[in-house]
Amino acid sequence: MTELLENIEMPLTEVLASMEHFGVNIDREGVKEFGSSLSEMIEETQQMIYDDAGHEFNISSPKQLGTVLFEELGLPAKKKTKSGYSTNAEVLEELRNYSPIVDNVLKYRQYTKLNSTYVTGLLEKIADDGRIHTCFKQTETRTGRISSTDPNVQNIPVRTELGSQMRKFFTAGEGKVLVDADYSQIELRVMAHLCGDKNMIDAFNSGEDIHTSTAAQVFDMPSIMVTPEMRSAAKAVNFGIIYGIGAFSLSKDIGTSVAQAKKYIADYLAKYPKVNEFMESTVNGAMADGVVSTMFGRKRRIPELSSSNKMLQAAGKRIAMNTPVQGTAADLIKIAMINVYRRLKAEKLGAKLILQVHDELIIESDLSCADRAAEILKEEMQGVYKMKVPLAVDVHQGESWYDAKG
Repeated sequence: MTELLENIEMPLTEVLASMEHFGVNIDREGVKEFGSSLSEMIEETQQMIYDDAGHEFNISSPKQLGTVLFEELGLPAKKKTKSGYSTNAEVLEELRNYSPIVDNVLKYRQYTKLNSTYVTGLLEKIADDGRIHTCFKQTETRTGRISSTDPNVQNIPVRTELGSQMRKFFTAGEGKVLVDADYSQIELRVMAHLCGDKNMIDAFNSGEDIHTSTAAQVFDMPSIMVTPEMRSAAKAVNFGIIYGIGAFSLSKDIGTSVAQAKKYIADYLAKYPKVNEFMESTVNGAMADGVVSTMFGRKRRIPELSSSNKMLQAAGKRIAMNTPVQGTAADLIKIAMINVYRRLKAEKLGAKLILQVHDELIIESDLSCADRAAEILKEEMQGVYKMKVPLAVDVHQGESWYDAKG
């Protein structure tokens, strides 16, 4: 892996050091206000839960919550273990329709998590210069993705409307603007490149929406007749396949029967036969060698494959299917980071790379050269490597990370 070390990982250390040193500007007052309104929401929700239960109890204690839900309110319980009833998110999701208390408990958990992890967590990490300086790690993840700690800027929640508000507090400094670019469906494009499936490559090269195109292929109808439900089922299959998803998990994700999910997967693999070939040969190779690698030669050992435990072995197979795709995508963005960093430096622009979040890069730029910085970002990310399909990149500018997400 010498080439990987010399051409990607070592040059990247300079880029990451610069990003850590420069940091990202935080709107401290905004975070504090958000924290205050969260505290109010937590109190309100807590009171509603107490009203539903008929008394006060410790909502954060799974044991006490289990007693309230399953013994006092008589909700249908899953298995009882030595320590009591399970009240994890999955269990609660299934009970949502039985009682309003369940929805309130889920909200309470979301609010308290946001408050403790992100509000308190961020405020503690703001340095004297008003910025946070996260620590980027190159050797933490098994697939080669960069991770971040102290604070972890890569898991700022975006799936919920409330969570995505956190991005409003990551702002550009005085007289500056944030330029945000992210790869669109990079892992699917990497899959198309690695497996060489003609139907998949054609879909990307013709510029059509891959999920609509997949739905049209799987449901055997013209793209124009694909409904939003069909598209989201196809999207779940598209991304699920990369992670080695099984029919059971897929059926839960899209709310269909296991038999129906099985059919979706089978139809998908029939329409994109090279995907199946690629997956099978990757798993077979990994079983023989105990290792998989990315397009750039990053290796990952998978001891799970030689385990006598069937569950571990199945997990090993999923790892084998996913790592070459996710790892190659990680390598590509690392190369793009090095190239962007060097170009900004060479052109002496008042712009610096400040954040990397999986498939997304963020620059803080002087207003005067923001358009040029955006051009460089797009050029380098799209042209990072000659692929069989184009790499699509969306670029936006804004005063905050939230605004710059477009």
